[in-house]
Amino acid sequence: MDVLEVRMDFPIVDEKVFLNHAGISPCPRQVKEAMEAHLCAWATMDLKLDEMEEARRVFATLIDAKPDEVALMPNTSMGINTAAHAIDYPKSCNVVTTDLEFPSVVYPFLSLKRSRGVELRVVKNIGGRIALEDVEQAVDDRTALIAISHVEYGNGFRNDLKELSKVAHEHGAYILVDAIQSLGALKVDVKRLDVDFLACGGYKWLMAPLGTGFLYVREELVEKLEPSYPGWASATPEAIRSFENRSLELAKTASRFETGTGSIIGFIGAHAAVNLILRRSVEVIEERVLALTGYLIEKLREIGAVVQSPLEPESRSGIVNFKVGDPEALVKRLQAKGFIVSARAGGIRVSPHYYNLEEEVDRFTLEVGEAIS
Repeated sequence: MDVLEVRMDFPIVDEKVFLNHAGISPCPRQVKEAMEAHLCAWATMDLKLDEMEEARRVFATLIDAKPDEVALMPNTSMGINTAAHAIDYPKSCNVVTTDLEFPSVVYPFLSLKRSRGVELRVVKNIGGRIALEDVEQAVDDRTALIAISHVEYGNGFRNDLKELSKVAHEHGAYILVDAIQSLGALKVDVKRLDVDFLACGGYKWLMAPLGTGFLYVREELVEKLEPSYPGWASATPEAIRSFENRSLELAKTASRFETGTGSIIGFIGAHAAVNLILRRSVEVIEERVLALTGYLIEKLREIGAVVQSPLEPESRSGIVNFKVGDPEALVKRLQAKGFIVSARAGGIRVSPHYYNLEEEVDRFTLEVGEAIS
């Protein structure tokens, strides 16, 4: 990958050192152009609405799924809720999650605890890691679901989804994955990982617009589950074409979990964003991102910073967190110098993408070193 050539896709590099892709990513040139073209077409009503289907298709390609297994969602939270509320929970069942999760992963099950009596079991982290054996201990034959992130948002710890899926399935449970902090930076193959549900928003590592997201539902499960909020988009194509409203004929694909019209301009942007990731190659991007975070960890340790993220390659991701006394104050200082990062988990969260440079990491760690010395 010619990184200098790639950087031409990102106007942000002319103004800032952007190291916050775990937050909201800047808009790539191709995404901006696709959305601008749609606005021009909308002004003259020369619309091509099939690009929403193209967004579904390219996302399916990204995760090695079928388009029929993908539902278009406005965000991760809606994807998680859609899956969580479609499951049939037996009496006295439980859901297993962890104490490292973003609220979107936990809140739906706190609601189900109240409304359906589902027990919520929370596995505690040890030093910012979730031990597989602790999850195994929490799961039993009354477990309905494991709800967990692929990459934990605070410190970037990467869970072993393949092993977690095995644990879930050995007990007849499902696994639901929040993949917003991995998709676009790491290779995710839902078939190899054997997950049942996977939800993500588009605005982080995928660099798609806010208001776009996706839900993957394993093919064998689609017709077993009914959406909690059906709308016209949930119906079969035949029912939609005939405006049939006397009976509810749900689609035989994951589109049954869609309620109504989504953000057309957003998914046009998402189509362009996912295409950009595919064109650059997910494997190449992952290699580049992990090389950058490895280099960042090395430079942080050289200046005496305490790294709170995993050091071992198999547990690392695009997120590196290091501990400081006043994270908010340091974020403001860095921002004034043109470095964009965020404060999380009692430290500074740094999340470079494939177009960032080692030289930018050098400048960033030099500034941090001066601040903490």
